[in-house]
Amino acid sequence: MKLRNVVLFALVCSLALPVMAASIAKAGKWETTVQMEMPNMPVKIPPHTMAVCVTKEQAENAENLIPKTGDKRGGCTYTDVKVEGTTVSWKMACKDSGMTGSGSTTYHGDTYEGSMQMKMRDQDMSAKMTGKFLGACDGTEVNTKK
Repeated sequence: MKLRNVVLFALVCSLALPVMAASIAKAGKWETTVQMEMPNMPVKIPPHTMAVCVTKEQAENAENLIPKTGDKRGGCTYTDVKVEGTTVSWKMACKDSGMTGSGSTTYHGDTYEGSMQMKMRDQDMSAKMTGKFLGACDGTEVNTKK
């Protein structure tokens, strides 16, 4: 799997973060930043920031939005999804790429922080995510509704 695909996969996963914990995430516009790290990479991967719109319906039904049945592109399944207090945690396995991993996100009202640890073949990867609530959606952000 190319580095670009790994980075895109992590970004797609991060799009779901604001909607994964309905009781602790707000509906509206969230700014999400993802910083990928791969040991032994000759170049540091720059952080990627995007705005994500979470609808009221998504925020109210977050358990239904967790991609438990798998990712259409990567054949990924998510298991052991837990919401404990303001922390969401999960494990993942991607059949097509052989990637495995786990992650967690903790919400603090208008902000969140999280991390994912992944392994594909003999390459370890990690991602750190941060987010902040910006207010009402205004049409300039990515909509996570499928």
